[in-house]
Amino acid sequence: MAAVLTVLMLFLAGFLAGFILLVMGAINFDFSNSEIPPGVNQPAKLRIIHIILICTAVVGKILENIGICTQVNFVRYMQGRKTLGADVKLFIKDLWFEKVPVRIYQPKAPSASQRRGVMFFHGGGWVFGSLETHEKLCRFIARESESVVVSVGYRLAPEHKYPAAYEDCLNATQHFLQHLEHYGVDPARVIVCGDSAGGNLAAAVSQTLAGRADFPKLRAQILIYPGLQALDFNLPSYQQNRGVPLLFWERAAFYMLQYLNGNATNLEEVLEGSHIPVDIKLNYRKWVSPDNIPEKFKVRGYKPRVLLDCTTEVFEKVKRFCEPNLCPLLAEDTIIQQLPESFILTCEYDVLRDDGLLYKKRLEDNGVRVTWCHLEDGFHGIINSFNSDWLSFPAGKRGLDNIVNFLRSL
Repeated sequence: MAAVLTVLMLFLAGFLAGFILLVMGAINFDFSNSEIPPGVNQPAKLRIIHIILICTAVVGKILENIGICTQVNFVRYMQGRKTLGADVKLFIKDLWFEKVPVRIYQPKAPSASQRRGVMFFHGGGWVFGSLETHEKLCRFIARESESVVVSVGYRLAPEHKYPAAYEDCLNATQHFLQHLEHYGVDPARVIVCGDSAGGNLAAAVSQTLAGRADFPKLRAQILIYPGLQALDFNLPSYQQNRGVPLLFWERAAFYMLQYLNGNATNLEEVLEGSHIPVDIKLNYRKWVSPDNIPEKFKVRGYKPRVLLDCTTEVFEKVKRFCEPNLCPLLAEDTIIQQLPESFILTCEYDVLRDDGLLYKKRLEDNGVRVTWCHLEDGFHGIINSFNSDWLSFPAGKRGLDNIVNFLRSL
């Protein structure tokens, strides 16, 4: 018995020592590699969230190295393990639209008229995220805007490369548009919505359906800090916020490559801008250029970069970055002109800020009405923190309230 207790105590001591080393290593990594600007409110909370994410990733890597599971699958499991119970104000049901899993949130209160319908595409860099990770957010939107919300569980990279996620979101949306009467949704009030990678997917789906006469016309698109291009990862916001959690400069390009090719080959070329030929860059410079960013967004540590050319070998691997279904900012004006009313949310301390600003300009230049919400103290991923108890941020709730108010106006 004494031997068993001794072994148990040694095991517990080793576990505790390992845990302490893990946390200390994560803290050291955070302080060594991240930069939290003074404008971010409650920076200590952001550091804690970042340290938790680092610890999760490290444990996942350890498990991968000893052959238990992949790091990606472990992180996905940890992110989606929390399940919520029944909601007194919503009917919630898991279904399949075609071959795509979806979760539908319908208000229980009777309605005198047909409701709005919101197709929601979650974020997570096309690699992470699920119906579970955005459960609280979808419930809040459905309750507060009194809308029918359909959350789409699209296929993830690197197992499923582009265009799998886009196709799943498009197919689910088309299925919904063909069966609106089953859910009491007004055909004139269907909205696509997404955060981060989900914002990219929402923009791509909206463009694809623009001008289609065989489906009801979308009423609006809501793009929450979307990533919309992969031609230039040295725009002002990428330089200024390269080390700001929760999305580092390198990771933004890493996730885009994972979605495109299922790996991060040529990451260095993509980051430095030597992955696209100069003539193609110049062709798209009318849409993807620091010149189109308002000057007030360039004052914080921005340095113009020299255009770099690329080899044929590198471009061959990433040439689909020029497809609008992957990078919606590159769509032609004839498509942009047909897009519905838009809501774009950007955050000052987010590498993807300028993607949103550039798309806002393109929409407005083509006569599309845009409601813009800019969180001066916001960072990437802040909306999902709106209801995270003591790790929540007021700016996240403020941004979400703006989204709900926009929906109510439709």
